[in-house]
Amino acid sequence: MKLIISSHMVLLLVMTVFSCRHREKADLILTGGKIYVVDEAFGTAEAMAIKDGKVLAAGSAREIRKLFVAGRQIDLKGKTLFPGFIDAHCHFTGYGISLQNADLTGTGSYEETVERLKEHDAIHTARWILGRGWDQNDWPEKDFPHRKALDEAFPDRPVLITRIDGHAAVANRVALEMAGVNAKTRIAGGSVLLKDGEPTGVLIDNAIGLVRRMVPETGPEELEQALLNAQENCFAVGLTSVHDAGLGRQDIETIEKLQNSGKLKMRIYAMLSPTEENIERFLSKGIYKSGNLNIRSVKLFADGALGSRGAAMLQPYTDDPGNSGLLVSSPEHLENICRQAYAHGYQVNTHCIGDSANRFMLKLYGSFLSGKNDRRWRIEHAQVVHPDDFVLFDEYSIVPSIQTTHATSDMYWAEDRIGEERIKGAYAYRDLLSQNGWIPNGSDFPVEHINPLYGFYAGVVRKDLRGYPAEGFRPEQSLTREEALRAMTIWAARAAFEEGEKGSLEKGKYADFVVLDRDIMEIPPEDIPGTSVLMTFVNGEMVYGK
Repeated sequence: MKLIISSHMVLLLVMTVFSCRHREKADLILTGGKIYVVDEAFGTAEAMAIKDGKVLAAGSAREIRKLFVAGRQIDLKGKTLFPGFIDAHCHFTGYGISLQNADLTGTGSYEETVERLKEHDAIHTARWILGRGWDQNDWPEKDFPHRKALDEAFPDRPVLITRIDGHAAVANRVALEMAGVNAKTRIAGGSVLLKDGEPTGVLIDNAIGLVRRMVPETGPEELEQALLNAQENCFAVGLTSVHDAGLGRQDIETIEKLQNSGKLKMRIYAMLSPTEENIERFLSKGIYKSGNLNIRSVKLFADGALGSRGAAMLQPYTDDPGNSGLLVSSPEHLENICRQAYAHGYQVNTHCIGDSANRFMLKLYGSFLSGKNDRRWRIEHAQVVHPDDFVLFDEYSIVPSIQTTHATSDMYWAEDRIGEERIKGAYAYRDLLSQNGWIPNGSDFPVEHINPLYGFYAGVVRKDLRGYPAEGFRPEQSLTREEALRAMTIWAARAAFEEGEKGSLEKGKYADFVVLDRDIMEIPPEDIPGTSVLMTFVNGEMVYGK
């Protein structure tokens, strides 16, 4: 009996050693949950193995245990795991900087806006009083505010507060005088609003820059901290990659410095601002990719925003018959940058809100792209498109880069702006998706909230966080849950030419993923916005965890 038992033990030992030797070593194995791989078949898995920051395999728990062994394992305890979320259009750097200024989002009146500025100033006293986030459409009085209240509250210090969309701002008397802005000031692509022959303080589009140039530049240490603050908040909502729309040379060099030091782990797809410095330093030298930084696109502005009536429309605004909006960049400038980008293999990503701006840029793109192609030039926002122009996205393989929360933020007043006919071509995400069969989604934060689940929810149900309207805003333009998830993972990666390395949890791709406390693909729609991020991983490393 002793001999039989000993032989059996030896046999088990030999089998165990043989099995271990033939199992590949992994750094981490995750089991016990539901994993959305987001591959072509949209399959799910029970377990996943990771090594050297990349996915080894995802499959059944039995398969993964049979093939791999790891010193570290995580039991998901029934929770759900998704590829890391990607924001396909945001202002990551600007958001970080804005965290140091007054947050004016959600103010219910101009008076409340001024009070919030006072509260912020009492804690963060600075030479300039800056803030962002006000929206006159949320106030009892829908007209643009007047600087008078700012003059009274801050008679001796300059104030500049930017509207939530970044396309309008209010400056007080001191700030206007410092910038030399008066009733005679004129600027292409912008305007200084007047009342009784004097500036009201409201600046539209390019006119904002006249005052903003007077604001002291963000210092190197301040910029570094801003980027790290932005990263911390983004990881907490499951973002592992961002497309940062409109960066200068200092921004990019600071980003790369922090990434090289290991402090900034966020993957960043940089859209260059079209400055001469950027063109010389980056664009003219071709595509640049290093670690977590990818530079191969340029960000242009065709027009302003719908909320401030600066979006370029083919016909005048319904609620402002004498105004059709404006182009903020000259056609010659837009064509010149497109030509240089095309020559150096760069993607062009242009802000287009109004139907006139969209038509102009679609046709300008078409003059370079000449039919089907894989250049992936993007129209950012594609907010109001004339019915005749949707086909141009397909004809020239142009990518409509959308932000689903714009629809639910603007739905209260958008039809007042453009009327019942034009609204049919606005925020038309289903129609846009049908052109190429894929579509990237972002948030445009800090214009909208940074939480990508809000965008997922808005895309699927087209309601605000209070569940309004009950039937959804133009629900025929909604996305399915699968489409909404792809739009913020694999399709967002594709919009940056990065679908081969991230956006799904297929073998060989970066181990960027997020664990949620519930399954957003199955829970009731109203529960989606309250879903919490439990863990966020970048390159197989936990960068956020509760």
